[in-house]
Amino acid sequence: MKPLVEVRDMCKIYNPGENEVRALDHVSLTIDQGEFVGIIGHSGSGKSTLMNMLGCLDIPTSGSYYLNGKDVSHMSDDELSDIRNVEIGFIFQGFNLIPNLTAQENVELPLIYRGVGKKEREALAQESLKMVGLAQRMDHKPSEMSGGQQQRVAIARAIAAKPPVILADEPTGNLDSRSTQEIMNILKDLHKDGRTVILITHDDEIAAQVHRVIRIKDGKVEADFYNEEAKGGHEDDFKEV
Repeated sequence: MKPLVEVRDMCKIYNPGENEVRALDHVSLTIDQGEFVGIIGHSGSGKSTLMNMLGCLDIPTSGSYYLNGKDVSHMSDDELSDIRNVEIGFIFQGFNLIPNLTAQENVELPLIYRGVGKKEREALAQESLKMVGLAQRMDHKPSEMSGGQQQRVAIARAIAAKPPVILADEPTGNLDSRSTQEIMNILKDLHKDGRTVILITHDDEIAAQVHRVIRIKDGKVEADFYNEEAKGGHEDDFKEV
């Protein structure tokens, strides 16, 4: 079976020439369907650039990227937009909700762009909001919800169309510790349900809760290992990939 995500010898270079910056420097990695992966690194490590590549928000300077069997490395902006719309559910640090829309309307919005009919998108939105524990909040607007609840709406929006990949960029960055753990528990549940979850974070405590950690430093993969503790193993059970 082919990997869901396959990155081969990827480079991203800014200001080519004498003062070039290698944001990604010959990165290769694969992620299989159903994995729960944390990509971790400090500011300037290259993890955000890698997130942009994995999310089809940018294309590499060289190397290739296969997503769900498709080579997306050299696609046009319109083609990348179509891929993002179908293949990836995004969760951002900022919730990016429309203030004057209800939770359900916010979740339905991307489904409208995908051409999903009214009855089906209502059903999908309601199903995903129930999955994140917001069955009683569907008619509430963002201003009527806490930060943690708003992020749960954002997760419901990301999963409603059942995309193969959930890409979460610092999803707990604006939340208190209790809401942070609530969001992590939802991501864990999504993974248990068979979703592929890729979590970008700078927080070691967050990374400790995922099953596989890819650590980025200076644009390179510094480490790639399975965290057996997150699977119920012991603290020192780390296995190199």
